[in-house]
Amino acid sequence: MRIHKAGYALLIKLLVFIILLNGIVHLFVNVIGDAPPLVWCIVLVLSAIFYLFCVNFFRFPHREITVDDNVILAPADGKIVVIEETEESEYFQGKRLQVSVFMGLFNVHINWFPINGEVLYFKHHTGKFSAAYLPKSSTDNERTSIAIKSEQGVTILMRQIAGAVAKRIVSYAPVGEKARQNKHAGFIKFGSRVDLFLPLDTRICVELGQKTKGSQTVIGTFQ
Repeated sequence: MRIHKAGYALLIKLLVFIILLNGIVHLFVNVIGDAPPLVWCIVLVLSAIFYLFCVNFFRFPHREITVDDNVILAPADGKIVVIEETEESEYFQGKRLQVSVFMGLFNVHINWFPINGEVLYFKHHTGKFSAAYLPKSSTDNERTSIAIKSEQGVTILMRQIAGAVAKRIVSYAPVGEKARQNKHAGFIKFGSRVDLFLPLDTRICVELGQKTKGSQTVIGTFQ
């Protein structure tokens, strides 16, 4: 299993911390003798489980991706929690079709570009860390907004949103970057959601509650 580069630094720091923690507990148990041996066993097992969970969180699965200029692919693993017409006030300043994917703690947290094209706009917004499934999280939470112009000249907006657990959004989408469906747009550390704002005439191919697989599930097609 490969590890995504967004997790390298954190996993190394966490490993050092766990080694130090277990070393200190071992010292108190076996050298100073102020704690029962069971304490060290419990700390060792729990810290190992926690570290393996973090390693699994940053997993980088191999996926065969079919690139298609007319198709909008899911930007993330998760579940469809919103399909509705809404007012997008940051970039389009008009009505768009919003499709949102909520990412749970056990999902792969890589974000892929949903379409092929060029990045026209990128902005990071500071904000709250409310639950990502709430509608207001799209405008109130820590987030990034990425506008992508497709090969056919259609522009969509992709928004990465931090949640109650996620505290760090990583984006690989500078203005002028070529967006490709087989490239990573970013990574959200420890949960959250991705919103897509699409043209009103987009043909949607998913439904509420449906599970998605990033870079694999077809969200919709351009008319």
